[in-house]
Amino acid sequence: MANGSRQAAWEFFGAELKRRREDAGLSQSALGLRVFVSGGYIGQFEQAIRKPQLDVAQRIDEVLQTDGFFERMCRKLIDDKRYADYFAAVVELEALATRICEFAPTLVPGLLQTAAYARAVTLAANPFVTDAYVEEIVTARLERAGVLKDATRPEYWVVLHENVLYIPVGGSAAMAEQLDHVAALMRERQVLVMLLPYGAGAHATMGGMLTLMGFEDAPPTAYTETSFSGTLVDEPAVVMRAQRAYDLLRGAALSPEASLAMVESAAEDYRRCTSTT
Repeated sequence: MANGSRQAAWEFFGAELKRRREDAGLSQSALGLRVFVSGGYIGQFEQAIRKPQLDVAQRIDEVLQTDGFFERMCRKLIDDKRYADYFAAVVELEALATRICEFAPTLVPGLLQTAAYARAVTLAANPFVTDAYVEEIVTARLERAGVLKDATRPEYWVVLHENVLYIPVGGSAAMAEQLDHVAALMRERQVLVMLLPYGAGAHATMGGMLTLMGFEDAPPTAYTETSFSGTLVDEPAVVMRAQRAYDLLRGAALSPEASLAMVESAAEDYRRCTSTT
């Protein structure tokens, strides 16, 4: 994981630990005594100076009755190899977010991808890997989408650039299936998708994809990604600039109704291509 992304995730871990410890009415020393470390160590965890070991995270969960939260986050940050190192922290934060806003300039976002689409994306970047590796990555991506099915799912906004509709990832059949899936989620009001048309010209996030995540009891974060690295930040001034850029994107995008019509039309075009081949 890029150092900045991992550090931001551990800072989130520390902020959550401090909040939940205080909610339980425990001092750092009192919690440390119960989990067999010093109060100073707890303070270092909360300041993201020291990264707690898995067994300590498990004991913290037991004492604070946090239903495995700290263990899961620890495992994701340390052990989960199904995601790029720089992205593992984002996966954990998605499950905690109350609101997720994404801008996708070229690809359908991972939370909306079908298996065929995800498989094609994975193979394009990893042409020499085994089928087992590909399926592991695809399964992990589909598991991420579970956050949208949960009763406490986050409010999920997506701005798709029109590029996304016309880059035939996986071929016509895969694209028809993928766009049908997006359209179904839009009609079911599980996501709010808006298209940024070619006609919008220059826009506020020409540099690439952007994800904003908001939380009930923690500062918002912003995540940006290139082909080979990602950056997760929670510095308020930077997140505010990212939110302003996203607001400008939404202002330039088509309405949800017009966007749904375009997604459905593109899916139908791909189906026609499939039937004539």
